[in-house]
Amino acid sequence: MACAFSNTCRAVIVFIWAALTLLIVHVASATNFSIHVAASEIEGQALLNSGWWKDRIPHNTSDHCNWVGITCDYDGRIDGIGLRNSNIKGELGRLNFSCFPNLQSLDLWNNSLSGSIPSQIGSLSKLRYLYLDENNLTGTIPKEIGRLRNLKLLDLDSNNLNGVLPQEIGNLKSLTFLSVSNNTLGGPIPSILFRLTNLEILSLDFNRFNGTIPREIGNLKKLTYLSITTNKLTGAIPSTIGRLTSLQILDLSSNQLHSSIPLEIGNFSALGNLNLSDNKIRGIIPDELTKLSQLQYLSLSSNLLSGQIPFAIGKFFNLVSLDLSKNKLSGSIPTEIGNCSELRNLTLNHNSLDGTIPLEMGKILWLQNLDLSHNNLSGTIPTLCPMYLDMSFNSLEGEIPTYLQGHPPKSFVGNKGLCGHVKGFPSCSQSQKHPPSIILFVKIFLPLSLVLAFIILGFILLLKRQNKTLKLNSRAAKNGDVFSVWNYDGKILYEDLINATEDFHIKYCIGTGGYGSVYKAELPDGKVVALKKLHHSETEDSAFVKSFQNEAHVLSTVRHRNIVKLHGFCLHKKCMFLIYEYMERGSLFCVLRDDDEAIELNWTKRVSIVKSVAHALSYLHHDCTPSIVHRDISSNNILLDSNLEAFVADFGTARLLDVDSSNRTLQAGTYGYIAPEFAYTMVVTQKCDTYSFGVVALEVLMGTHPGELLSSLSSSSGPKIMLIDILDQRLSPPVNQKIIQDIILVSTIALACLRSQPKSRPTMQRISQEFLTGKTPMQKGLKEISIAEMRNQEMFLLHESDNIP
Repeated sequence: MACAFSNTCRAVIVFIWAALTLLIVHVASATNFSIHVAASEIEGQALLNSGWWKDRIPHNTSDHCNWVGITCDYDGRIDGIGLRNSNIKGELGRLNFSCFPNLQSLDLWNNSLSGSIPSQIGSLSKLRYLYLDENNLTGTIPKEIGRLRNLKLLDLDSNNLNGVLPQEIGNLKSLTFLSVSNNTLGGPIPSILFRLTNLEILSLDFNRFNGTIPREIGNLKKLTYLSITTNKLTGAIPSTIGRLTSLQILDLSSNQLHSSIPLEIGNFSALGNLNLSDNKIRGIIPDELTKLSQLQYLSLSSNLLSGQIPFAIGKFFNLVSLDLSKNKLSGSIPTEIGNCSELRNLTLNHNSLDGTIPLEMGKILWLQNLDLSHNNLSGTIPTLCPMYLDMSFNSLEGEIPTYLQGHPPKSFVGNKGLCGHVKGFPSCSQSQKHPPSIILFVKIFLPLSLVLAFIILGFILLLKRQNKTLKLNSRAAKNGDVFSVWNYDGKILYEDLINATEDFHIKYCIGTGGYGSVYKAELPDGKVVALKKLHHSETEDSAFVKSFQNEAHVLSTVRHRNIVKLHGFCLHKKCMFLIYEYMERGSLFCVLRDDDEAIELNWTKRVSIVKSVAHALSYLHHDCTPSIVHRDISSNNILLDSNLEAFVADFGTARLLDVDSSNRTLQAGTYGYIAPEFAYTMVVTQKCDTYSFGVVALEVLMGTHPGELLSSLSSSSGPKIMLIDILDQRLSPPVNQKIIQDIILVSTIALACLRSQPKSRPTMQRISQEFLTGKTPMQKGLKEISIAEMRNQEMFLLHESDNIP
C-alpha cells in the first residue's frame, strides 16, 4: 500500500516538474521572442529616423529586412547595411549605431555624407567591414574606433578628415585593409600602426603625415600594397622595408625622403610597381633593383640620383614603364636597354646623358612614349617609331628620318645639327659643287640609262608576274599561310601589299600602338589601305591559327559608322597583319600636336569627336555579341578622315592575340590612359575602357594629354582649377551657348569616367545616352565653373544609372 502511494507521489511530482519546465521554457521563449521583436522594431525605427530610406521602402512590405541595402540574420536582426553610391546626404550621425549590435558590414561608400564620425560607432562590436570612403566627412577619427576588434576592413578614403591617426587603431589586430588616403591627416605615422601584422593593404597617401618612416614597418610581412605618396615624410627609407617580401606595389613618391635607395629593396621578388619619384634621394641606382624580375612600372624621376644607368637594366624583361627623368644621371644609355622588349614608356629627359642613342632601342617594338630631351646625346637618330617622341635640346645631327617627320617640330628643337622636311629645320641638300662633266652626265646619260633599265625590268616582270603569283600561292598553301580579305570593293593580293610597303620598310610606318605598327600601302589600282603589322608570331600553332581566324571573322561583322572597317587579315610564316580602311588625316594624337591642324579642329568638331567615340564604344560594349572590350583607347587609336570625323581603330586586336584568355593580360593599354586598378588586378574590363575614354575626352578639350590634371584630381589643388583654364589656349573661347553647354557636358562626363573606383564610373551606354539626350548639368559660363563643381555634378550620371560593371 505504501509502495503504491509512493509511486503515485513520484508520478505527481514528475508531472508537476515537467509542467513547470514546459511553462518556464514557454515563458522564456515568449520573453526571448518579445525581446527579438522589440530589438527588431528598434532597428527598423533607427533606419527610418536616419531619413536615408525615405524613398527606398517598398510599398508592399513593412519588414525592414526586405528594404534596399539591408540584410538580416536568421533571427531577423540586421547584420548588413549597404547603400553605396546612393546619393545619401546629411550627417553620418543621423544613423544611431547603438541600435545595431549585430551589424557586421556597413557600406556607405561614395555618397554625400557630412559631419564627423560619431563616437557611438565603437558600439558596433561585431563589425567586420566599414566603408565610409568618398564622402564629405570632417573632424577627427574617433578613438572609439579602436573598440571594433573584429574589423577586417576600414576604408576612410577621400573625405576631409583631419587630426592624427588615433593610437587606439593599433587594437584592430584582425585588420587586413586600411585606407585613410585623400584626407588632411597629419603628424607622424604612429609606430603602433605597425603592430597590425595581418595588414595586406595600407594606403596613407595624399595626406600631411610628417616625420620619418618608422623602422617597425618591417613587421607588416603580409603587405602586398603600400602607398604613402604625397605626404611630408623626411629621412631615409628604412632598410627594414626589405622584409616586406610579399609587396606587389610600393609607392613612396612625392615626399621629402633623402639618403640613398636601400639595397634591401632588391628582396621584393613579387614587386610589380615601384615609385620613388619626386623626393630627394641621392646616390646611384643600385644593381640590386634588377633583381626585381616581376617589375613592370619603375619611376625614380625628380630625385638627385647620379652615376650611370646600370648595364643590368636589360634584365627587366617585364618592364612596361621606366622613368628616370629629372635626375643627375650621366654616361651613355646602355645598349642592354634593347632587352626590355615590353617597354612602352621610356623617359630619360633632363639628365646629363651623353653618347649616341643605341641602335638596340629599335628592338623595343612596344615603345609608345620616348622622351630623351634635355641631355647631351649626339650622333644620328636610329630606327625608332614611337607615337610620342621628344629628342629636343641635345646635340643630335643628320637627317630627321622620314617616318618621324609627322612629329611636331618641338620634338627636335635645340639640336643644331638636325635637318629635314620639318618646319623650322633646314633641308639636307648637299652643298658640294660638281664639275660640269659630272653634271652633264647626271642630266643626260644617267636618266636615259635609267629609263632603258626600267623598260627592260618592266618587260621581265610582266612575263613572270603570273608565274610568280602561282608560285606564291603554292608556297602559301604549303606553309599553311592564311590570307583572307572581305568587305573590299577590289582585289587585294598578298604580294601587292608586300610590294607596296617594300616588305614593311620603316619609311612607310605611319604610327605604332600597343599591338603593332601601322603602315600605309598604296595598291596598284591607286587605292590606299592601312596595314597593322602585329607584334606576335605563332602561325605554326594550328590551334592559334584557327582561333585567330574565328576571332577575325567575328570582328569583321562589327558595323558602326565611327569604327574603322576591317577589310581582312594575313597569317604568314614571317609576319601577320590586319588590313584596315585608311584614314586620311591620321590619328587624333598627331592632329592635336600640330598647331595648324589643332586650330582647324574647332570646338564643334572636338565635341563631335568625343561623342562619336562614346557611341562607338557603347556599340562595342553593349551591341556586339560577344561584347568587345577595346583595351587600348587612346588618342593614337582615334583616327580622323578627310572631314575630321572620328573613327575608333585597333578594336579587338587584343582578342586576336590573346584568344585563349579572359580579360587578364599583361598587354593592355597605352601609358597615360590605363585605368589605375589595372596595376594590381591585371584584368581589363569595360570600366577600363571608360576610364581611357575619360582621358581622351579631356585631351580633346585641352589639346594635350591631361597628365597634370589627373594628378591634381587626387589632391586638394584639384577643386581650385577653373574649367576655362584647362581648355586648349590655341582656340578662342567659345561664345555660342550650345557649344559652351556641350563642353561643360563633355567635361563633366569625362570626370565621372576618371573616378578611382571602377564601379562608380558610368557605362559607355549610359554616356552615349547622355550625349544623345543633351542633358545639361549646369547653366553657367565657362569662367564660373570649377573642376570641383563638375565633379559634384558627376552624380547625375550615376545614381540614375544601372551602372553595369
